[in-house]
Amino acid sequence: MISTTFTARVIPSILAVDAEAWDACANPPGRSADEAEGERFNPFITHAFLNALEASGSVGGRSGWTPAHVTVEDGRGRLVAAAPAYLKSHSQGEYVFDHAWADAYERAGGRYYPKLQVAAPFTPVTGRRLLIAAGAAQGAREALIGALRELRKQTKASSIHVTFPTAEDAERLSNAGFLLRTGEQFHFACEGFANFDDFLAALASRKRKAIKRERRDALDGGVEIEWLTGQSIRREHWDAFFKFYIHTGSRKWGRPYLTRAFFDLIGATLADRVLLVMARRAGRYIAGAINFIGDDALYGRNWGAIEHRPFLHFEVCYYQAIDFALARGLRRIEAGAQGEHKLARGYRPALTYSAHEFADARLARAIADYLGHERAAVDRTIAHYEGHAPFRRGEGDAGGDERLGESFDADV
Repeated sequence: MISTTFTARVIPSILAVDAEAWDACANPPGRSADEAEGERFNPFITHAFLNALEASGSVGGRSGWTPAHVTVEDGRGRLVAAAPAYLKSHSQGEYVFDHAWADAYERAGGRYYPKLQVAAPFTPVTGRRLLIAAGAAQGAREALIGALRELRKQTKASSIHVTFPTAEDAERLSNAGFLLRTGEQFHFACEGFANFDDFLAALASRKRKAIKRERRDALDGGVEIEWLTGQSIRREHWDAFFKFYIHTGSRKWGRPYLTRAFFDLIGATLADRVLLVMARRAGRYIAGAINFIGDDALYGRNWGAIEHRPFLHFEVCYYQAIDFALARGLRRIEAGAQGEHKLARGYRPALTYSAHEFADARLARAIADYLGHERAAVDRTIAHYEGHAPFRRGEGDAGGDERLGESFDADV
């Protein structure tokens, strides 16, 4: 058996890593969807996306997200493994909430921050977090996990948090000793539907009529919808969308995370992977949603509006996403965090994962006990949601439950 010597490095800026080498770890080419763990191309772990966050000032500086990416090279100096990592001084922008853990630990005399976060910042989207190049020697993934642990020790961070990994990465981390946490989102499964009418035909009659009514009402008064991607996205579109993003984000949580420069950078490097769904009325844009396009999924990210119109949020964020994903032949739509209201629009509950490791064994024991109860509660919640799905389940079964909420958030 030939042993391989690996060299781990901590990289303070993604620009210090060769983009092609990083992307060969993030999205190795030539794999099937199953080999790629359900996502042959995920835009949020690309060099371009992570660099746009850094170069725009959305992370770094005083943001509380200090880049500390971990890379692993083999004996020939080839990059074979990587993890997008950040030292955090707070728990904002993660969508896996550990504020209560931090408060309890600090009340007990501990210091929770800094912590080490392995994530795509501000992005509650499942994806690979232990990025391994094709043909990497055996042990590369273990070397990467070991390097993350060593970085935690060197920085005196309290913990490592790997948020929204794939189920496969979550299992690998659990087997390595991390504590596993689950949550739920709402995703749309495209299989079996050729177009929106096929989807409607699968719904209970009452739900089908409700969605048709919502779509009519959303476009009442001369509202028009545009799909913009690639070179069709111009500066004025980013200006309009950023206005929506700031307006809605400021109203919801105080300070939106992404800067205006971020969208220019994305437009320059990832425009072919972006879908802007924009609503226009009387010659001006009034609302929009940004989506990112993978090889297998459409990822709904942020929405905003400067004019309130009934059901426009559902049309722009959910129904137009279904139309686009089915037209593109994608397998699913991931519609971001939160939102029981997505259930009535055909989006089904899906498990999400995070993995956590703590330096203090006492804190680890307390959280392990909590997570055992929480995982059981998440399973019950998903079963409850499945019982209220809007799809036909038999003659006379109306399906769904109108009592589920109609609220919305700035995350799609």
